[in-house]
Amino acid sequence: MASYTEDDIKSLDWREHIRMRPGMYIGKLADGSSPDDGIYILLKEAIDNSIDEHIMGFGKEIRIDIDDEGRVEVRDFGRGIPLGKLYDCAAQINTGAKYDSEAFKKSVGLNGVGIKAVNALSTFFEIQAWREGQTKAIEFSQGKVTQDMKNPRAEEAPNGTRLSFDIDRTIFPAKTKFREAIVEKMCRYYSYLNPNLTLVFNGKKFRSKDGLLDLLREEMEKAPLYPPIHLVGKDIEIAFTHSEETAEEYYSFVNGQNTSQGGTHLQAFREAIVNVVRGFFKKQWEPADIRAGIEAAICVRIEEPVFESQTKTKLGSATTKPNGGESLRTFIGNFLKEHLDNYLHKNPQSAEAIQKRILTAERERKDMKGIQKLARERSRQAKVHNKKLRDCRIHFDTKHKRREESTIFITEGDSASGSITKSRDVETQAVFSLRGKPLNTFGLARKIVYENEEFALLQAALNVEEGIEELRYNRVVVATDADVDGMHIRLLLLTFFLQFFPELIRDGHVYILQTPLFRVRNKKETIYCYSEDERVKAIAKLGKNPEITRFKGLGEISPDEFKYMIDANMRLDPVSYIEGKGVKELLTFYMGKNTPDRQEYIIENLREDVDRQIAVTA
Repeated sequence: MASYTEDDIKSLDWREHIRMRPGMYIGKLADGSSPDDGIYILLKEAIDNSIDEHIMGFGKEIRIDIDDEGRVEVRDFGRGIPLGKLYDCAAQINTGAKYDSEAFKKSVGLNGVGIKAVNALSTFFEIQAWREGQTKAIEFSQGKVTQDMKNPRAEEAPNGTRLSFDIDRTIFPAKTKFREAIVEKMCRYYSYLNPNLTLVFNGKKFRSKDGLLDLLREEMEKAPLYPPIHLVGKDIEIAFTHSEETAEEYYSFVNGQNTSQGGTHLQAFREAIVNVVRGFFKKQWEPADIRAGIEAAICVRIEEPVFESQTKTKLGSATTKPNGGESLRTFIGNFLKEHLDNYLHKNPQSAEAIQKRILTAERERKDMKGIQKLARERSRQAKVHNKKLRDCRIHFDTKHKRREESTIFITEGDSASGSITKSRDVETQAVFSLRGKPLNTFGLARKIVYENEEFALLQAALNVEEGIEELRYNRVVVATDADVDGMHIRLLLLTFFLQFFPELIRDGHVYILQTPLFRVRNKKETIYCYSEDERVKAIAKLGKNPEITRFKGLGEISPDEFKYMIDANMRLDPVSYIEGKGVKELLTFYMGKNTPDRQEYIIENLREDVDRQIAVTA
């Protein structure tokens, strides 16, 4: 038994704790390709303090600059941090101006933690404030002071605060960088939530006049069936309409924070919209029929919100203020009952359009009953014997301690699935074998997909027909050949997920399996290479005349070799996307009808060295 003494008990200071457990504070330590990666939480914390100043009535512009090296600078024109408290605000945990509900009643940022996390996780961090012709600045590295302006100096500049930082690349992946499109979307959302605030990112201005109404106009892919309804009250703003889409689409915010995973306020809104519509039309329609095709944005401001994680993507608060405030369900329900009911009485054309959309959804749901009955029968049969599935023993929808490891590989053809099946971990890894190229589901109704046996069996294997709450595998891995056909199958599968189960991708369950393009070996060592660059380095390492094998398909890789590729050494690329118009436009272009524009694009982008291009893409 190992000894357990007083020496084993350690107390970490704030800086050490943040650096040792960064995920507690900023979520994923990923490379910046996804909007929920930790570097955007750092950027958000830097901006949120400036947003709070604007909400209090100070500062109408925030400037955000990110240079080619990744250095971030955020400058606002608010009151400026009191110069004598500059160090405390940057490096004294649990220090801030947001404990006094009169000063920052409905704040965005973390109470006394936010920019300390930025400071601790940066190799360079500088904070500077200007107040009434005086300025002071302090520089840090990994939370430690490197340069301190002991006393303020005179400087004529507008009041405000400037933060600048370089992320610590010993903590984040080597290729981490801020993606311009993701930062621009952050700025757009900030502008929607703060009308009349101007954000300037690398010289590009973002400003909104109509708030959440502008958000819907920007994000909606299909034309609304009636002009979006925009309702604004004290501490609440709602905009919504319906489209011909079947799914529900929501953008939810609390105190300016984009709660991408919803929470109690979104649940209250979904319930309230059903109650008001039922009451207005005096019809007990199904909730799903009322909300079919709805696109809505909701923002509430509440005191001291409680979120379900440090990154604040899901609201847990049940009331508008702590210790006995009005319930969110009542607050949102009463607001909609008064304002939406009034709106529908004053705008009969919108009311008529809503009624027509509900009746259409009701008719489509009833038409689907027979098909769903067939799908459920297939699902029951599949649970007994799914001919496409080689299942594992541990699943994600259980309480097993290894549930997070549960993985399903979706492969093409018998040879590839055979290799993976023989080399997999039967406890946590399942294999689903496709017959060839699956159906292109772009633009198809769910009815057609239900009738497709292959997708019906895949849906049954994943157990996602009624939603992903009982998803059987934590990781859904697309494992296709690194050739043109394999890429096409990959696109067809991703199209299926994006069309009908986008939450699988949104919640980080879908991955692409990287498989080696080359095997380079001599008598002493074997190196698997996943790119042309790795092949060149392997040849240089192994010396004269190594044996080089080019893998053209997964079936060519032996089970013994495959075991190495799907164990602890497995390389997975997470599939992620930014919600909104962009994804739908891309699907239309790449997976829609073979238009002249796409033909021209393909011709202009053809390359002679196809293998090399595939290698780079893979």
